[in-house]
Amino acid sequence: MKPYLTPLLQLTLLSILFSCSNNDPSHPNDFPSFTIHLPDSLAEAPLDGRLLLMFSTDADKEPRFQITDAPNTQQIFGMNIEAWEPGTSITFAPEAFGYPLEKMSDLSPGEYQVQALLHIYETFQRSDGHTVKLPMDRGEGQQWNKAPGNLLNTPLTLTIQNGKEYTIVLNQTIPPISPPEDSKYIKHIKIKSDLLSKFWGRDMYLGAHVLLPEGWEEHPDVKYPLAIMHGHFPYDFGGWRTTPPDTTEPCEYSKRFDLDCYNRIVQQEAYDFYQAWTSPDFPRVIAIKIQHANPYYDDSYAVNSQNLGPYGDAITYELIPHIEKQFRGIGEGWARFVYGGSTGGWEALAVQVLYPDEYGACYAACPDPIDFRAYCLTNIYDDKNAYYLDGSFRKVEIAGRRDYLGNVTTSLRSMNMRELALGDKSRSGQQWDIWEAVYSPVGSDGYPQRIWDKYTGDIKPEVAQYWKENYDLAYILQRDWESLAPKLKGKIHIYCGDMDNYYLNNAVYLAEEFLSETNYDGEIDYGDRAEHCWNGDHTQPNHISRLRYHRMFIPKWAEEDMPKIAPTGADTRSWRY
Repeated sequence: MKPYLTPLLQLTLLSILFSCSNNDPSHPNDFPSFTIHLPDSLAEAPLDGRLLLMFSTDADKEPRFQITDAPNTQQIFGMNIEAWEPGTSITFAPEAFGYPLEKMSDLSPGEYQVQALLHIYETFQRSDGHTVKLPMDRGEGQQWNKAPGNLLNTPLTLTIQNGKEYTIVLNQTIPPISPPEDSKYIKHIKIKSDLLSKFWGRDMYLGAHVLLPEGWEEHPDVKYPLAIMHGHFPYDFGGWRTTPPDTTEPCEYSKRFDLDCYNRIVQQEAYDFYQAWTSPDFPRVIAIKIQHANPYYDDSYAVNSQNLGPYGDAITYELIPHIEKQFRGIGEGWARFVYGGSTGGWEALAVQVLYPDEYGACYAACPDPIDFRAYCLTNIYDDKNAYYLDGSFRKVEIAGRRDYLGNVTTSLRSMNMRELALGDKSRSGQQWDIWEAVYSPVGSDGYPQRIWDKYTGDIKPEVAQYWKENYDLAYILQRDWESLAPKLKGKIHIYCGDMDNYYLNNAVYLAEEFLSETNYDGEIDYGDRAEHCWNGDHTQPNHISRLRYHRMFIPKWAEEDMPKIAPTGADTRSWRY
């Protein structure tokens, strides 16, 4: 039997339901409200940028250092700011996009460490006619939470309640970073790039850390080969230490490798490299690490790009000849070789393929996807969506990261949502956005065209086709093999763990399918259960091999591969004193 409701009782219930809807946490009137104040003392002119608001339940570190892809990430929301006048306040938009919670209404009431940060953008009038607002690198390697000049507040302990208003006053400016100092062996250079300055409409610079060979000063008539290590932004020439490990420092545990005192292992490896470098038998070469941070990332990927500009040409034809002239390099393609891991692995192969006459060999370890049929776990040509495997009755999220046993810690979608909170229009300064910035054509608004809808994951075939023709290295090798084959014979060496954390080995398998059918006379090798970034050394565990790129690849080039590549009559001996 159904209960009978009188008209008066029906109206009363409707009134109660309406009242409840107004008290629902998702209703804008019941959001906690945050007002961010910009004091006159922190700025002299209106500011553009990305305003970030963070909440953390972990008081051990500032919230800005706890936004990650890991399961224990803390919370962040982001919104764009234009022309923020000093001395005024901004109410943080309740609809601002967040990660891992997307909506502020989903934030549970409770006690949090709360921090706001303004990631400052600069306006660029580019030579392609577009005006864009981007965060210029300021010596930190394009890190939003460390960038000098960014504004933030000392974290506040706040008890957050719905419907309550909070005021946060920015009270700090991240200070400048002091450049590293020269030493007997390591020199630091910085040059203005005419090519990049023209593209960006302001002065742009390239830098490098130069490691000079033992005896360089005592042999003024000798010219040397150049060992070029590509990779993420290096503050200095890392992996080099002229003193034994500091045993007075506290031990630091490596969660990744489950090792105690890993900091001392790293220091010991760096000291061992110094001892090897100065020993009688180590090849005498100039080794460099390049600094090419830019408005999109800590690294340009060392190729020409519609969005980043002609970094490939600038590095190859401006920076490298400058270094060779200043430090007595041989200055010929056969006497330059490139190596690196991850980003640096992709770059090593890319410059070898795109500038085959300018480099004498490449050693690419755990390279970023070199075949976009395996763009990690996405085939950008055949798949319709990057985030999900779609069935008739369910969706399965695609994994983003695993360990050596296959345990997944994040999804591809989650990684992209973190980036979307940090910045729209490919401006997060993170991994998926830089691939997009490098590989994509310019959009009508001057920013990179999306390879897929950043929120839904729906792939855009026309953008994928552009990627294929210009940056899919395996496809370019196959497409242009007739002309490339004589120039690349014996020069390609690729190494990858078969349990790479980001599934990068899948693309290497596909590239190998083609190369194994040719006479490329190179090497492709895999590490059993090895993670990111295994470098081809079967004699050492991953936590050691990843620290030995210089010690492994410089002798390998000089003793095994260079003699097969150097032209007849080349000077292969005067620098082997």
